[in-house]
Amino acid sequence: MPELLIELFSEEIPARMQGAARDNLKKLVTDGLVEAGLTYASAQAFSTPRRLVLVLDGLSSESPTLREERKGPSVSAPEKALEGFLRSTGLTLDQLEKRADKKGEVWFAVMEKPGRQAPEIIAEVLEKVIRSFPWPKAMRWGAGSLRWVRPLHSILCLLSDEAGSTVVPLTVDGIVAGNTTAGHRFMAPAPFAVTGFEDYAAKLKAAKVVLDSAERAEMIWHDASQMAFAQGLELVEDKGLLNEVAGLVEFPVALMGAIAEDFLHLPPEVLQTSMKEHQKFFSVKNPKTGRIEGFVTVANRETADHGETILKGNLKVLSARLSDARFFWEHDLRLVKSEGLEGMGAGLVNVTFHNKLGSQKARIDRIEALAREIAPRVGAQPDLAAEAARVVKSDLRSAMVGEFPELQGLMGSYYAREAGLPDAVANACKGHYSPLGPSDEVPSEPVTVAVALADKIDTLTGFWAIDEKPTGSKDPFALRRAALGVIRLVLANGLRLPALETLREGASRHPEPAKGSIAWGANEIIEQKEPAWFVARDVLEFLHDRLKVFLKDEGIRHDVIDAVLAMPGSDDLTLVVKRAEALSAFLKTEDGGNLIQGFKRANNILTQAEAKDGVEYSYGADVKFAEAEEEKTLFAALDAAEAALAPAMAAEDFATAMAEMAKLRAPIDAFFTAVQINAENAIVRRNRLNLLSRIRQICLSVADLTKLEG
Repeated sequence: MPELLIELFSEEIPARMQGAARDNLKKLVTDGLVEAGLTYASAQAFSTPRRLVLVLDGLSSESPTLREERKGPSVSAPEKALEGFLRSTGLTLDQLEKRADKKGEVWFAVMEKPGRQAPEIIAEVLEKVIRSFPWPKAMRWGAGSLRWVRPLHSILCLLSDEAGSTVVPLTVDGIVAGNTTAGHRFMAPAPFAVTGFEDYAAKLKAAKVVLDSAERAEMIWHDASQMAFAQGLELVEDKGLLNEVAGLVEFPVALMGAIAEDFLHLPPEVLQTSMKEHQKFFSVKNPKTGRIEGFVTVANRETADHGETILKGNLKVLSARLSDARFFWEHDLRLVKSEGLEGMGAGLVNVTFHNKLGSQKARIDRIEALAREIAPRVGAQPDLAAEAARVVKSDLRSAMVGEFPELQGLMGSYYAREAGLPDAVANACKGHYSPLGPSDEVPSEPVTVAVALADKIDTLTGFWAIDEKPTGSKDPFALRRAALGVIRLVLANGLRLPALETLREGASRHPEPAKGSIAWGANEIIEQKEPAWFVARDVLEFLHDRLKVFLKDEGIRHDVIDAVLAMPGSDDLTLVVKRAEALSAFLKTEDGGNLIQGFKRANNILTQAEAKDGVEYSYGADVKFAEAEEEKTLFAALDAAEAALAPAMAAEDFATAMAEMAKLRAPIDAFFTAVQINAENAIVRRNRLNLLSRIRQICLSVADLTKLEG
């Protein structure tokens, strides 16, 4: 079966766009071909800075002929009905067939859509893809109407099989498809013809172009690592930078240089960030000292002087960039030593955090007060937590963070140490933003945890108070991330934090919310609760929703979380998770699943009986009215369960509680098999219904099992 090779050759495609462009080209072309009736065995997409490439193996040579039969109106139907049927099919009356039907003769339309040859379909699909390609940004050039990320120079579109190869006839905005391409811009720019993908890949490699971006990245990492190792140094891993640089070159050539002695005293993160952001350099560190002492740049060509001229030019630019970084560092140190870290942050009083939530200084004051309240609950000294909260944002006013915003927090920790502040304060400066994402490391030092929680809770309660909550996919203030940060801080550190009270403390320092912006509760006496309580309750519900998402990734079902959240103490997230984990494990056992069915059966019978009789069967089950042996056995099992469950639940030994619950499975099953609940004797019936109530109460003491699905 034929092979299809497509290459779209242009000026340099930005590295950040290449991955999505590869995927889009593959999806759009293959979807279009399949929709038109062609099939294929496999597809691969590639990219370099100057080309997008797609190769399809096992492509069918033509689309199948399609035959459709459509039943029409009766032969005796009105003329207008027949005319409408003819219009819908595009046929004439002489092309219809009469066929016998249950109700007489009817008209049938038989329509055949002949198949089309692959080149015709490919040309149609590819032109549509090129003209509507979803670039984040596109441009026009010359007098044409085509829009592409950069000027498109040529289109290679080739069908090949055992008999040879043919060019697919296609012209897009004056660009005629052919079978030629070009190699490396500098080292092998001459055009050449190809006969298929294998020939194309081999000739590209000979023309100094490495087609596969993953192969280019592997070459860069291998060569750079070997250069560093040869000098007793280590290459600092940076997968994002590696992928970006692999998208900047068609033929990577790694070159290593040394950083001048004048800059080695700068913090390693400053050197690394400056080189990465400004020049796309990899950092090379000394494993013995941890200092960044060298760099690796990746050229796009081989040179006669083995890159010496390229290195000299890069070193000149690097020296200027690092001189700026050194100036920022020394400027900030002078400020810290003369005014202290709080002095550096004094200007935050003039920086607006949000027009409804005040300045950054006002926010810091709120975080300080809340951190002081949280500190005893997480094992931190209140005064130390308050001191840390006062300075953790100070580096926002530093020259270094002004140049490199991604270093906020980290630079604060350096400046805190230079100011002679305790290590706990310096660590809080660096760690209070964490965790920033689901894979980010969670701080464990008490002072850092206190300030991190205060920071995130202030954010959540503040934006809730001014009715700026996330909606759908929109979350401009990253409140979902803040909520996940609170959850991970609590769970990773095993904190027993009363979330509702802590959230209320945070909300009480914000403007009073307008009615309608939060759920006030129609049946609640608003006068007895301050508005901050309602904000706290709303935020807690949001935390519970994020907790369900978080635990889903841990394999715990959302209905299990609902069953646990319905119990007292649901604002203790650590307790909620312990209960959920135990219940989830219990439900995966045979006894667990069967006991839940027994509970649901008991609950359904009891609920129906209470609705019918207009009474509540919740007290008075007595073993003296038991008739069957299975009934007496169940009484004994429930007595034993009650005696064991109460201390286990009090001790939060949920595994033991679930194990005791599992012991009820057999006696409950036996009871339902042997006993008729709605006995003719009213006293026996009432006693058995009260016995069902005991089953319900005991099971509900562990979790609200009515929330479980299935």
